[in-house]
Amino acid sequence: MRKSLTAAVAASLVLSVPFAATAASAAPTNKNAEKSAAKADQQQSLKVATYNSSLNRNAEGDLVRDLSTPDNVQAKAVAEVIQMNQPDVLLINEFDYDAEHRAADLFRTHYLAVSQNGQPTADYPYVYTAPVNTGVPSGFDLNNNGAVAGGDDAWGFGLFPGQYGMVVYSKYPILEDQVRTFQNFLWKDMPNHAIPENWYSAQELEQFPLSSKSHWDIPVQVDNKVVHALTSHPTPPTFDGPEDRNGRRNHDEIRFWADYVATSKKQSSYIYDDNGEFGGLKAGERFVILGDQNADPKDGDSLDQAIQQLLNHNRIQDPLPTSEGGPEAAVLQNGANLTHEADPAYDTADFADGAPGNLRADYVLPSRNLVVEDAGVFWPKKGEPGSELTGEYPFPTSDHRLVWVEIKK
Repeated sequence: MRKSLTAAVAASLVLSVPFAATAASAAPTNKNAEKSAAKADQQQSLKVATYNSSLNRNAEGDLVRDLSTPDNVQAKAVAEVIQMNQPDVLLINEFDYDAEHRAADLFRTHYLAVSQNGQPTADYPYVYTAPVNTGVPSGFDLNNNGAVAGGDDAWGFGLFPGQYGMVVYSKYPILEDQVRTFQNFLWKDMPNHAIPENWYSAQELEQFPLSSKSHWDIPVQVDNKVVHALTSHPTPPTFDGPEDRNGRRNHDEIRFWADYVATSKKQSSYIYDDNGEFGGLKAGERFVILGDQNADPKDGDSLDQAIQQLLNHNRIQDPLPTSEGGPEAAVLQNGANLTHEADPAYDTADFADGAPGNLRADYVLPSRNLVVEDAGVFWPKKGEPGSELTGEYPFPTSDHRLVWVEIKK
């Protein structure tokens, strides 16, 4: 539930061609990457992770500038966390998007592919990124404050187009021609939506997208099977008023995946992607839902039952990843943590102690036809290896923790 999020993109915005670097086109292609892909093929399990890395900046182009050299302190720390965990498929939230995909490639080549403090490199021959709705001006007074200006009046909260974007890194081939994106799906087109009454005008809703960033269905070829990485980053259910426009949007952004993977075709029949194709994921397909969902099952400000739409779904399993650092932090930081109902072992984000306190916000949720072998939250206790990379405010990496799940291939 970061302060830096909220809305989606205008229906008129043209989706640019996404970047999926293959082993042949990756820049640069090197022996380490080839070895990484070969090693991944030999593994018996697939490690999938999500990480809100806070690699966002306040001005367009700043992230590219920071990643153009190999010595950005935060980027080095984020890369070290990733190298310590070595996920095979990784979603990074809050990673600024640029149309030339320079930031995505610079982080890969200058940081992930370079050993940080002696850690083994994390080599990803395949990368996917695409436009998001954050920072795209709407031309409307979406927050109803009497002026059309600022990030709160963008289709997704942001100071420039692409701020708080997403990128997926993979050691396995991404089936680029089968990727589906839902950046332009309109909120009003979701049946029984939770749009607040008497807040948005009819003209606004004719262009108002559901997704505050985007929703992506990214098929990954894992040996002779395909696993769909269903990635998103719903808006935090805060920074609004009694109308709860952000909480309601967060609820429906989460609901989108619940409907997309529904057993009943009727439940997903309303969904259309950015190419105009209707329907959800076919029955029997393997998938993992990834991302900072900005919703805790018991605590925080999300609309009632928001994340339960996924946790209680008949096609989804919850591996319940835990850490030892989360419970330690809850005790040491006190504040709102002392009033929480949920077990802090499940926390994935170190938010303000006064409110909302630490929460479970980030999820890796495999389909029930996948076998989970292990799961965890990278939140070491004080003094343990890696604890210097999580830290406390001001965080050396992010206020979120990397969450991972290992599934049998």
